[in-house]
Amino acid sequence: MENESFFRKWGGLLVLSLALAIIIIDTTLLNVSLGNIIRDLHTDIQSLQWVITAYALVLAAFTITGGRLGDLFGRKKMFMIGAIIFAAGSFLASISHTLTPLLLGESIIEGFGAALMMPATASLLVSNFSGRDRAIAFGVWGGVASASAALGPILGGFLTTHYSWRWGFRINIFVTAILLVGATFLVKEAREKMKKIELDWIGVILSSIGLLAVVFGVIESETYGWLKAKEALVIAGHTYNTGNISIVLPVIVLGLLILAAFVWWEMRLEARGHTPLVSMKLFAYKQFTSGTITTGVLGLSQTGIFFTFPIFFQAVKGLDAFHTGIALLPMPIGIFLFAAISAALTGKIRAKRIIQAGFVVSGIGVILLHQALTPGVSLWALAPGLLFYGFGFGLIMPQISNLTLSAIPVAQSGEASGVNNTIRQLGATLGSAIMGAILLTGLATNLTTGIRESAVIPAQAKEQIATAVSKQTSNVEFGGGAHLNQSIPAKVSDEIMTISHKATTDANKSVMAYSLLFTVMGLIATFWLPEVSTEHVEHVETVEAVPAARQLVS
Repeated sequence: MENESFFRKWGGLLVLSLALAIIIIDTTLLNVSLGNIIRDLHTDIQSLQWVITAYALVLAAFTITGGRLGDLFGRKKMFMIGAIIFAAGSFLASISHTLTPLLLGESIIEGFGAALMMPATASLLVSNFSGRDRAIAFGVWGGVASASAALGPILGGFLTTHYSWRWGFRINIFVTAILLVGATFLVKEAREKMKKIELDWIGVILSSIGLLAVVFGVIESETYGWLKAKEALVIAGHTYNTGNISIVLPVIVLGLLILAAFVWWEMRLEARGHTPLVSMKLFAYKQFTSGTITTGVLGLSQTGIFFTFPIFFQAVKGLDAFHTGIALLPMPIGIFLFAAISAALTGKIRAKRIIQAGFVVSGIGVILLHQALTPGVSLWALAPGLLFYGFGFGLIMPQISNLTLSAIPVAQSGEASGVNNTIRQLGATLGSAIMGAILLTGLATNLTTGIRESAVIPAQAKEQIATAVSKQTSNVEFGGGAHLNQSIPAKVSDEIMTISHKATTDANKSVMAYSLLFTVMGLIATFWLPEVSTEHVEHVETVEAVPAARQLVS
């Protein structure tokens, strides 16, 4: 009977970790299959960017709602419903022959299913584990979360190269079947006991629209510009003329105003004795608030590596999607190794110190990568930097998730997990937008400067070539190169390729510099974390938060 209980407890952890893995992998494997999908669906890269963007929007907008639904109706139940919805979306995406069903299946249906599953995985860990077991569970869960983003390109590249991009979605159906069987027998149900079940629909609408607006503005800033409009607004194939004013800043401001209205509504609803979507009392827990802020900055800082290095490997080193994933392997190896070490250190070293050490080690990894990055660098020379970055990430993730969510009573763990995951998603989205703008802006500038300063390219052709090449910089994001229609000598063509590789490398080095800045910001954020051990943290913080919670209510 004891062995059965042991198997059920840790088998349930494997189920929850596998669910998190397919959600995160699904956000990365599509990027390496873009060329194949464009050819099969006869579409273009701008349209596929919308598929990727819409998934991020839906996930960010509905994760809080998914967490709250788990608190109200059962976290295991919402997990399983989310898995079924996720599988349905994957099936529709896998049989798509036009863009519309791909958008509906991958972005809308899968996104909503993931929004139900993701907060449930963390809140079920909180409700099924305690003390040191919880720290170990979050160690495994955090390691899986971190490494899945890096493993996604390997899996996606392998399936696309040897089978079809459609298998990237079909495999989700088989994994979901395993999840449903495993959850049925291995995961215990957990829900908040309430006399009256209420779902705050106004809160759902306000939070969803507000987050959609903010994330849309951040992601589309590169396309439409922050202040002055780069081009007309295009939505669902319809063009809207906004004059010289970009739509980005007004949309973000509108989103922030709607989110402010959401906070006001939640406080008002709770003061009247009703159940809000997000209780503002959560933020009375200093441990939760500081942990969530650190998580958001972590999401902001991690995108530098995940976003830029696949581009460098494909555009400069000429690797295909599968070998790009292989080149990134030192990072997930480092994550797995140090996630286990991080869990083993629980109770021996304070969580705050482990997290701070993780940011320092990650910063060292970024510095090593920045110094090693040259057009002719070998993959082995980049491995130490990737490994160190993985070491730091592995130290951080298990501790910060446990530290943040252990502060909250189990009854509110789904709600708290939804908020925490939403902040992480917003941080990652903002980081991607910033890194993308830095990369493409730097690439365009470096290309133009390199061509104009070249001693090989004829002076009379420089402006024409610079203009033609600079218009193709957005293709670099997807592993493309500079292609010129006019007939040019081989010596000039080789010079343009050399300039392109150097421009891409220098743009990547600029991104690394900003990644280091965000890592330092994450380290600074950790100084607001409490001095507690994650092995006993749930007992300490709950007591400390009671006076603060009462003060907030009064």
